[in-house]
Amino acid sequence: MPNHARSAIVLARYLALAWLGLVIYGSLHPFAGWRDTGISPLVFLEGGWPRYWTAFDLAANVAVYLPLGFFFTLALFSLPWRYTGLILAVILAGATSFSLEILQNWLPSRVPSHLDLACNALGGLLGGMLAQYLGPRVLTRITLLQQALIAPVTHAELGLTLLGLWLLVPLSPETLLFGAGDLRQVLGLAGAVPFAADSFVKIETGITALNTIAVGLTVRWLVRRTSLSYVIVPLFILLGLLVRTLATSVLIGPEDAFSWLTPGAQNGLAFGVLALLIILPLPATLRLMLAALSLMAATVLVNLAPPNPYSLAALAAWRQGHFLNFNGLTRLVATLWPFLTLPFLFLTVRRN
Repeated sequence: MPNHARSAIVLARYLALAWLGLVIYGSLHPFAGWRDTGISPLVFLEGGWPRYWTAFDLAANVAVYLPLGFFFTLALFSLPWRYTGLILAVILAGATSFSLEILQNWLPSRVPSHLDLACNALGGLLGGMLAQYLGPRVLTRITLLQQALIAPVTHAELGLTLLGLWLLVPLSPETLLFGAGDLRQVLGLAGAVPFAADSFVKIETGITALNTIAVGLTVRWLVRRTSLSYVIVPLFILLGLLVRTLATSVLIGPEDAFSWLTPGAQNGLAFGVLALLIILPLPATLRLMLAALSLMAATVLVNLAPPNPYSLAALAAWRQGHFLNFNGLTRLVATLWPFLTLPFLFLTVRRN
């Protein structure tokens, strides 16, 4: 494998680890009610065709593991012999599914199934075969894009992975726009500030503006040239807004597609974009410090914000159904994202 392609393989490894974490969390959510049923954890292998199943479940089980097999195969592409990465990727995907199905025996809300295991293994195999077929071209394209767009900074691949995870933050329709780092549900804490319309708009404005600045400056840090940043940064913010709009439209209803665009969100986006126009040309170290400070301040505000009436109404109107575990997954990413990104920012400040 040429040296110039190793950066693409490193990126694939980060993506594989990130997707693996998402799969594990989604498979064991809500991590509550663990109990011992007294039966063998392997008994699910002996059962017949499940009584309750849907085509959606089968397709979802294949689809979730397809990226896992794809990323694993790309991550292992530098190993000797052509098919070593593919074989190991399929084994890892199957072993992951098998382990999670066993653990689901102790969760009352989950039902282990050999059909799920088979679909997961099939997804890993299909993803691995796709990566095996497209691997050289994919790695070459990623390398060319990195050379053209991405700055040669320390741990750039980790930064790209974190930005990919950030696109999951706007997916949950009951959270404030770009609001990440809310620890209150995890710690069982109540809101520190009582709800009042005027103060809530100000807090929402601050949360949206500060997160817009933090995310925009993180993108800017990874962009090779300043001129490119004036295109890529707003496009990435727009992508986050598109994700929010589509998620709201699908999960709640098309008529509510833009219901997230509250006065606080509008003000926050305006302030955030204006601040980015001023900050983007500043020296790199200063930009990174401002990104970290903005992210910390936004996280504090998120944890001080009173309950959001729109969020509660959105959650009540949301027919979660198949998306219940997905909602838990997006909440997890939204909760952890600032605490994963801050070390990256501090690390790059020290190394560059």
